[in-house]
Amino acid sequence: MFRQELMGCFTRRPDALFELTDAVLATGPVLSLPHLSLDPLHRRGHGSVYAALAKGEINTGALRDMPARRLDQRPAVFALDVSCWARGDAECSPSRGFSYHPTRHSAGKPIIAGWAFSWLAGLELTTNSWTAPLEVVRLLPGASINAAAAAQILRLLSRLPDTSGRFPLFVFDGGYDPIRLALALVATPVDQRALGS
Repeated sequence: MFRQELMGCFTRRPDALFELTDAVLATGPVLSLPHLSLDPLHRRGHGSVYAALAKGEINTGALRDMPARRLDQRPAVFALDVSCWARGDAECSPSRGFSYHPTRHSAGKPIIAGWAFSWLAGLELTTNSWTAPLEVVRLLPGASINAAAAAQILRLLSRLPDTSGRFPLFVFDGGYDPIRLALALVATPVDQRALGS
């Protein structure tokens, strides 16, 4: 069922995109794009990898809605956090900024140069570490993490199935400002809880 829904999100060159997705998920680190065509799940030639990426089309709205539709059997608990993809030696990387990092340091400060991403994930209330990533947004340098989080929450609420009067619970790391979030979501039926880092 999930695979059929995923295939339906590919509107142009669906077979090539689907096999490329399988290869990306099943293969470990690869040196270049043609290496993905060597995976047994990718049954096409290496040229189809480039064709899928150059000419394939994805219905991003349907792809974004698909995971949210599958959350109706789970408690509505979500987490937001910002993580950084380190790009310390890539001075020419577009939109590279400086972000907090708990374990890496630059010039004695807990910051790194790289790309910041705001993650929104569904949580399970069991004793495992599984999450359901629902949306990731790249943050430009100087962007407000609170504004990005509020926008992600509003987009998710428009995609969630009817929660039958239950308010979704959103938890945040210590870097978020609970006052700004509360003001941005004042008319939204959500439960917000700020967690310490």
